[in-house]
Amino acid sequence: MGCFTFIKVMMILFNLAIFLSGGTLLGVGIWVTVDGQSFLDIFGAISSSILQVVNVSYFLIVIGAILLVIGFLGCYGAQKESKCLLMMFFSVVLIIFIAEVAAAVVALVYTGIAGTLLTAVVTPLLKDKYGVDKSFTHIWNVTMTEVHCCGLNNYTDFNDSVWYKDHETYPEPCCNNTQPCTYTIAAESKVTGCFDQVLEEIRTHAGVVGGVAAGIAALEIAAMAVAMYLYCHLDQK
Repeated sequence: MGCFTFIKVMMILFNLAIFLSGGTLLGVGIWVTVDGQSFLDIFGAISSSILQVVNVSYFLIVIGAILLVIGFLGCYGAQKESKCLLMMFFSVVLIIFIAEVAAAVVALVYTGIAGTLLTAVVTPLLKDKYGVDKSFTHIWNVTMTEVHCCGLNNYTDFNDSVWYKDHETYPEPCCNNTQPCTYTIAAESKVTGCFDQVLEEIRTHAGVVGGVAAGIAALEIAAMAVAMYLYCHLDQK
C-alpha cells in the first residue's frame, strides 16, 4: 500500500468517525428538544456542566450538524478523490479553527465582555421562563444545586422575575437551600453566580482544559494537512 493510499484510507476512517459522532450528537440534541425531561432524568447526575448555561439541545444540534458536514466532506471527498470536496473540507475546518482561536483570545482577554453578553441573553430568559417552562426550570435547578451557584451572576438575576412575583422568594439554591429564600437571606448568603463558578472551575482545571483544546487544535491542523496533501497529489496519480 502506497503512502497516498494509506493516507486516503486513514482520511476516510477518521472522517467516518466524525460523521457518526455528528449523527449521534444531532440525534441526542433532537431527543433533548422533543423529550428533555427524560434526558435530564437519565443524565441528571452529570448535568452540572457549562452546557446548561445555554440551551443544551440547540448546542448539540448545531455541533452535530457541523460534524456531519465535516465528516461527509472529508470522507466522501477522499473516497471519490474530489478536489472540490477536499478543498471545501479544508476551508470549513480552517474557518472553525480560526473561530476557535478568536473565541479563545476573546475568552482570555475579554472575559468581562463575554459575561456582559451572556447576561444580556440569559438573564431575560431567567426572568421570563424560570418557573414557567418546566424543562428550563429543571435544568437550572439541577445546575444551581450541583454547581452551588445562583442565577447567571447572582440572586439579583431573579429580581422582577415571574418566579419572584409569584412566590416572593428566590430559588432555594440562592440561599444555600434555606427556606424561605427571602431577599435578606439571599443577600446574606452571597451565593456565587453560575458564570463565575464555571470560570472558577475552568481555572482550577486549566491544565486539563488546555490539554483538550491543544488536542483538538492538533487534530484540526492534521486534518487540514492531510486534506491538502491529498488535494495536491491527486494530479500526480
